[in-house]
Amino acid sequence: MSNPSERIRHAPNPGAWPTRAQAGKSRLFSPLVHGNLRLAQRSWIPAMVPWRASDDGFVNRDVIDWYARFARGRPGALVVEATGIRDIPSGPLLRIGHDRYIPGLKKLVCAVREASGGETRLLIQLIDFLTIRRRPAPEKYFARHLQLTGRHRRALGAETWNESRIRSHLAALEDAALEQVLDARELESLRMGLRERVTDTHLPGIRELPRRLPGLFAQAARRARESGFDGVELHYAHAYTMASFLSALNTRADGYGGARENRVRLPLEVFDAVRSEVGGDYLLGCRFLSEDCIAGGSTLSDARYFAVCFARAGMDFLSLSRGGKFEDARQPKIGQAAYPYTGPSGYECMPQVISDRRGPFGRNVEPVAEIRNALRAAGFAIPVVVSGGIHGFHQAEQILALGQADIIGMARQALADPDWFLKVRLGFGGEIRVCTYTNYCEGLDQKHKQVTCQLWDRLNLEEAGLRRAKEGRRRLTAPAWVPPDAG
Repeated sequence: MSNPSERIRHAPNPGAWPTRAQAGKSRLFSPLVHGNLRLAQRSWIPAMVPWRASDDGFVNRDVIDWYARFARGRPGALVVEATGIRDIPSGPLLRIGHDRYIPGLKKLVCAVREASGGETRLLIQLIDFLTIRRRPAPEKYFARHLQLTGRHRRALGAETWNESRIRSHLAALEDAALEQVLDARELESLRMGLRERVTDTHLPGIRELPRRLPGLFAQAARRARESGFDGVELHYAHAYTMASFLSALNTRADGYGGARENRVRLPLEVFDAVRSEVGGDYLLGCRFLSEDCIAGGSTLSDARYFAVCFARAGMDFLSLSRGGKFEDARQPKIGQAAYPYTGPSGYECMPQVISDRRGPFGRNVEPVAEIRNALRAAGFAIPVVVSGGIHGFHQAEQILALGQADIIGMARQALADPDWFLKVRLGFGGEIRVCTYTNYCEGLDQKHKQVTCQLWDRLNLEEAGLRRAKEGRRRLTAPAWVPPDAG
């Protein structure tokens, strides 16, 4: 994770907790009904990737236990992790790119229904991502990956050398000399690992994305509906394909890049294809960025424009995040892939307790409020979800009271205590495990380890039937909580 410009330690401060009667009269625990979106309360757990699926992308017991544990806290909505729409290997991440995944996803839906007593709406987040490879050892890069051209030979004055000699010579050069021989993308592939971009239209697979993606998303959404999910959230955020089309860095010259009306074209075409597939009565929205938070990236002005476009197209909700891009990620170690939450934009996505003067709590609230104001000014009442360092009841209530958002999203706080919503609603806020925002969970995600919380992953390890992380030292789900008046 990137270090902020200042190093100020901010203590979490959830404030006072309401009584049961106060919670019952609150905005947070009031229902929201707008078109296809029907929530018993205005709380929302955004998608988090827990690294629990099988290596083939199937739902397994660990996946079911993870989501059922969140569901027992009875949030208004729970969004299942970014789930791949292509039928390609992607490690222990959920996939929905083929009908063979439907039976497992049905079991997941049933488990959440049972655990929440039918109260929690369950959505699944659909994602596409481009190729990214691990940072290679220099000798491996020059021996296997670099495509030698006449440009390299001329830069080295080695027109008569054979290929083996050139590759050996390059592997021995210092960085300053390599910068005179390799172009910017070759240097990036050496130092960061190869990463495809939506602007790589010389590659057939990238050039054809506008033709292929609407159908892939539509079929994935059809499977989601068939599996029983209440809705779909299209992943248009962070470092991935659809967010990259929206980004101001998208300079494609085929009508899908450049001006923002071109950059939003494919996201709208994807939405239209999905809507046509699942029907007008199915819950469908997207998660996108209030700001890219990178040099030359999309700004809040772009986000206001995109939000109005999405609302006009007929989306049922908009969920806002920020940052989390590859462009400013830290250099990974050799053998590891770049992680889009390690640079300054990643910090904006997941700020931690050591922060600048603004602190880590609610950094996305003001940008989201501006986006919501733009929607209302354009005549759209579409519900807007805000998230980012929200952990207190009064903090959430104020956001709703001021009209800065319509729904409160909690990711890290819900991970720390999945019963936050139930405890507050029943008047037991004092029993909540308040997130300390150390980003312990994010560190596990970066290493592709099963994500847990340091506040509970060592508790009650002798609990009967407890499942542990692969290394055996951490529990995979938060400890159970029984309301005191339930005996």
